[in-house]
Amino acid sequence: MGNPALVDPATVRATAAEAWIWGYPLLENYRTLYPQAVDDADPRHVGGFGVFQHYPQPSTPANTDVVTPNNDTPYSWAWLDLRAEPWVVSVPAEDRYYVLPLHELDTAYAGFIGARTTGQEAGDYLVAGPGWQGAAPDGVSGVIRTATELIGIVGRTYLGASSPEAVEELKEIQQQYRLRPLHAYTDTPAPPPAPNPVWPVWREEVLGGIEFFSFLDFLLGFFPALPADADLRGRLTDLGIDGRGEFEPAALPIGTRAEIERGIADARAELDRAAEELTSSAGAFGTREQLGARYLTRAVAAMKGLYGLPTEEAWYGVWETDSEGNHPPNGSDHDFVLRFGPGETPPVRFFWSATMYSLPDRMLVDNTLDRYSIGDRTPGLVHDPDGGLTLHIRHKRPADAEHSANWLPAPDGPFTVVLRLYGPAESALDGRWGLPPLTVRAPGGDPA
Repeated sequence: MGNPALVDPATVRATAAEAWIWGYPLLENYRTLYPQAVDDADPRHVGGFGVFQHYPQPSTPANTDVVTPNNDTPYSWAWLDLRAEPWVVSVPAEDRYYVLPLHELDTAYAGFIGARTTGQEAGDYLVAGPGWQGAAPDGVSGVIRTATELIGIVGRTYLGASSPEAVEELKEIQQQYRLRPLHAYTDTPAPPPAPNPVWPVWREEVLGGIEFFSFLDFLLGFFPALPADADLRGRLTDLGIDGRGEFEPAALPIGTRAEIERGIADARAELDRAAEELTSSAGAFGTREQLGARYLTRAVAAMKGLYGLPTEEAWYGVWETDSEGNHPPNGSDHDFVLRFGPGETPPVRFFWSATMYSLPDRMLVDNTLDRYSIGDRTPGLVHDPDGGLTLHIRHKRPADAEHSANWLPAPDGPFTVVLRLYGPAESALDGRWGLPPLTVRAPGGDPA
């Protein structure tokens, strides 16, 4: 327990700035956790801890709650409280791509269950918190140890077609994802329950003020200090931010409060600058070992793409400028093509897709085909005579039937296209393969 009155005021501002950057992902994560797992009056509530909430329906332009929605792999959400005992995550055998990534309170990934990492056989995976010292029971396929007592899962499962039949198939798979506390899995008596916390009610203004550290203090109670964070956690303890959830900004000396507020302002400016400079998601998401001490990178990732996947799981490329330097491209001015030469289609283990988004809202684009993305699983794609593949990006439907088969509808205005590679090959990860240009072509006339 610290004594803020004894802390050198000259160090408070720097500590507050560093801690705000370090803690920003925890609060962004809590911003989602609170309505989904705690506030049962919120329409986003998934049912509390220890249950899956599945969303098998693909997104359409009518869905505006999430920007740049992923239409390839509908989500399965869950939250786990590991304080009383571990949980077991069970998955069926499946012949399609899926991933259940387990993120910790600060959004670092504790591990991945899925086609890339654990294979496509059925399995039971034990998820154990930092305080658990037991032995894994017989029969489990693997053990994932976490650094925090609360974790989240944002599962993705490949949908394919958006037909009612495909959605029903996906529902059947999602319903086979199971969550069981360890005692239920082993059919043994339940341990004593963990105490029920007094969850602080989330409010948007918390991120920008000194109350940020009251929320951080609460969350640190679920996050035992790691050796890499020992220095910062020690300085926070000196300020009274020690994980007991009792930090009270009003009790601080006026000078200390003012320095904390200055530190928050410094940190917010630093985060905004870093976010503007971000050009790639490479290295922004990953495990604790992959992220290391790059706290600013992790904060930018939480700000720009919370729960994004590491590049070895999903590689993202974006066309924001066309071949003539127009930024952004505009469907009212030009038609466009994306040409992948022979042997140059996106290199993947699983599948790839290119999705169209209108700007500035980054939403899906309404069109006559109800086609919002195109990729290697799109039925009826026509390859070029040399084996290459040309995609036609335009607002009006092409008159040519082969061009229409490869048409990704654009809005009558500015847009961006996001390419996603699931299970990218090494050539994409090391830069040997890259995006072709979004080539401008003269407008092609009336719809067919």
